[in-house]
Amino acid sequence: MTTTNSMRAAVLNTHGSAFRLSTVARPEAGPRHILVRIKASGVNPLDTKIHAGEAAHAQQPLPAILGIDLAGVVEAVGPDVLEFRRGDEVYGMAGGVGGMQGSLAEYASVDADLMTLKPANLSMREAAALPLVFITAWEGLVDRAAVRSGQTVLAHGGAGGVGHMVVQLALSRGADVYATGSGESLAVIARLGATPIDYREVAVDDYIAQYTDGQGFDVVYDTMGGATLDASFKAVRKFGHVVSSLGWGMHVLGPLSFKAASYSGVFTLLPMLTGEGRDHHGEILREATRLVEAGRLMPRVDQRRFHLETACDAYQLLRSGGARGKLIVDIG
Repeated sequence: MTTTNSMRAAVLNTHGSAFRLSTVARPEAGPRHILVRIKASGVNPLDTKIHAGEAAHAQQPLPAILGIDLAGVVEAVGPDVLEFRRGDEVYGMAGGVGGMQGSLAEYASVDADLMTLKPANLSMREAAALPLVFITAWEGLVDRAAVRSGQTVLAHGGAGGVGHMVVQLALSRGADVYATGSGESLAVIARLGATPIDYREVAVDDYIAQYTDGQGFDVVYDTMGGATLDASFKAVRKFGHVVSSLGWGMHVLGPLSFKAASYSGVFTLLPMLTGEGRDHHGEILREATRLVEAGRLMPRVDQRRFHLETACDAYQLLRSGGARGKLIVDIG
């Protein structure tokens, strides 16, 4: 049983183990922080890597409360917070790494700069599906590549978490959008409004010839890494721009350099880990709210239900590849 000074949380004690449902101290809203009563926690592939101890770039000291994305209601505001008040419905990417408490708990004290008001036409579950994937898409397409109307954009993995945000964001900015996938994901890509490309059936040179007259795409967004990033270097046009959210490992830059094309990496966690640029994440999410309320952006959410007691089931399902959209853990 919880009191006004405590809360329930799913605590991870050992990497790869099951969460332990615990009663822990409830945090307070410090300077420039807000106390959020969490309603929904989004589950990202990165969350599962942190859980397994496989994310060297996103360490979370144990024992820990995981969960990067959240949506909820402001319970209290700390000193110097003027943009929020008690009762506001908010969402953001606000914890779960670098020693910051995550969203698999009833409450969290979060930096107000990382949060914004929830879109009025989204449920808490839908809002919790947005932050990490939309911010990652925006930082690549807008902040790095400055995508604009009339350009051709290729999104690798266009039905995935980041990919389906890239597709919708590029379309909202007037680009002609193509996206790779296979099997059932091709229908998802088509429903989003992009031209689907079956990467298992069509070679890079062939879809460049078919869709760009052999010139290549103005912007290529790689969400897969590895060989897909190498394919991105082939698919971009002269003076084009390749963006990757998984640009790790060793890659040959010749195909990119010989086109005088440019490359940008996206590391969405940097503001949370360093404290630098957190207000920009709030700005990006305000753009997400604007697009959602204008009917131009919608997250894909798996309708299966999970709670604090079954949060580990959601993590296991995502790791197995069985999710059909973003998995959400309902809190409270």
